[in-house]
Amino acid sequence: MAKFPPKPGPISAKPLGILLDDVFAEAYAKQGFAARELVTRWPQIAGAEIAAHAEPLKMQWPRPVEGQPQEPATLVLRVEGPMALEIQHSADVILERVNRFFGWGAVGKLAFRQAPLSRPRVRKRPGPPDPKAVAKVAEDLGAIQDEELKSALARLGAAIKRN
Repeated sequence: MAKFPPKPGPISAKPLGILLDDVFAEAYAKQGFAARELVTRWPQIAGAEIAAHAEPLKMQWPRPVEGQPQEPATLVLRVEGPMALEIQHSADVILERVNRFFGWGAVGKLAFRQAPLSRPRVRKRPGPPDPKAVAKVAEDLGAIQDEELKSALARLGAAIKRN
């Protein structure tokens, strides 16, 4: 009687975020963030209008004094130049929202650094090629019998010429 190898068990694939958690935690800790959620969930915490013009840069914690309660941190925000004054006027709202997120008065004041935000650049996706250019490229293709293939090649050629 032949013995079959045992059935493989369930795949225990883990999400990449869990595997890299320690790497990210160390990088955020160097910037004073105890939890990365303040950075990753900033638009939900501060609101879309504030998050469009400001982002958390780091948290500065004062050195603890023995026998004294821990002083709240200073949250340093990177703010786009022209909006710095407007964001500064919203400081009370931002402090309230951040402390509500933490569940305690973790942040006592805000500091601002004027600089461009580190948003990823959004690339505009080009539209379909011009139908006249597609027709011109299709004429140059010659005798391709498959109409779908000929059409696809004509669109590709027109898109390449456009770029």
